[in-house]
Amino acid sequence: MKKTVLFMVLLVASVTLIFAQGGAEKAETIKIGVAGAHSGDLASYGLPTVNAVELVAEKINAAGGIDGKMVELVIEDDQCKPEIATNTAAKLVGEEVVAVVGHICSGATKAALDIYNESGIPTISPSATSPALTKSGDYPNFLRTIAPDDAQAVLQVDFAVNKLGAKKVAVLHDKGDYGKGLADFAKAALDTTSAASVVLFEGVTPGAVDYSAVINKIEQSGADTVIYGGYHPEAAQIVGEMRAKGMKLAFIGGDGVKDDTFIAVAGKNAEGVYATAPVDTTSNPIAVAAAEEHVAKYGEEYGAFFLNAYAAAQALMNAIDAANSTDYDAVMKAFTSEYVETPLGSISFDEKGDAIGVGFSMYQVKSGSFAQLD
Repeated sequence: MKKTVLFMVLLVASVTLIFAQGGAEKAETIKIGVAGAHSGDLASYGLPTVNAVELVAEKINAAGGIDGKMVELVIEDDQCKPEIATNTAAKLVGEEVVAVVGHICSGATKAALDIYNESGIPTISPSATSPALTKSGDYPNFLRTIAPDDAQAVLQVDFAVNKLGAKKVAVLHDKGDYGKGLADFAKAALDTTSAASVVLFEGVTPGAVDYSAVINKIEQSGADTVIYGGYHPEAAQIVGEMRAKGMKLAFIGGDGVKDDTFIAVAGKNAEGVYATAPVDTTSNPIAVAAAEEHVAKYGEEYGAFFLNAYAAAQALMNAIDAANSTDYDAVMKAFTSEYVETPLGSISFDEKGDAIGVGFSMYQVKSGSFAQLD
């Protein structure tokens, strides 16, 4: 009987030791969440971020980690849908991540941020451009490595009016946080100039079978230029239907359109389309090295927002390293007090979370690919 009791005591002690060791191992990693569209129509925006963070984490781990701790990634898919993003955020909080790279789309990002904020989790996005995410003051835990939509919209309007000579502009959007926000800023910028006027401001429904109704409105308005706030699936369809009707007016999208998938879907109709997107920094030595790393690991060229995501991962892990801690306050302070060399150049962050040293440029589809314009 005594032997049985002794055996049970030793067994319990052994199990306790195993769990304690497991807990110690768990504590020896730094868990980083990676959230975004990893499936669905907008996966081409989210998957490059996964690749970028994996590459940065692998380099850091190969060099010994951060303060001797390995970086562990927890990857969750939100399909760029706000209603899924809240569940994604809850899962990452449950996994006890100390920071998140993501989300990708502004609407999904906004839906998730309160959850992260309540848990004291810094969140850095490579692509969520809604100005309210930083300027409202509601999300002190949020940063991004891309310029906000108000700057993007000003560039779109300036280009339309001063480069293309636009006089009558139809402003369309997809009713989402990103698309509607970009369109609102474009309209506001147009309202301040006497050189052009807004002749149509209209929302479209993502995933609609056709957009003939709004295209007829564009035609009836006499617009010579369309500025569109939204993503590439709808943009490709709208451009295709416009061209099918012989409408040759200029089409200007945002960074939600500047993706090779837009060209693949729109085909020949993509030719000549304009889109704003982050400034081309592909000649930056760090960007060149990151591109080579991507080809070596994944066997293909990188996709949309990869360099912004690579920079986001670098900035985050640099902040944790500089803080010598995963403490929220210490990490957030490091973001604003440190500069880090990235594929986008040397960047830091202002007190609102916007990146210092990044901006937008105008691109046009020429011979089947996007080319940055001077």
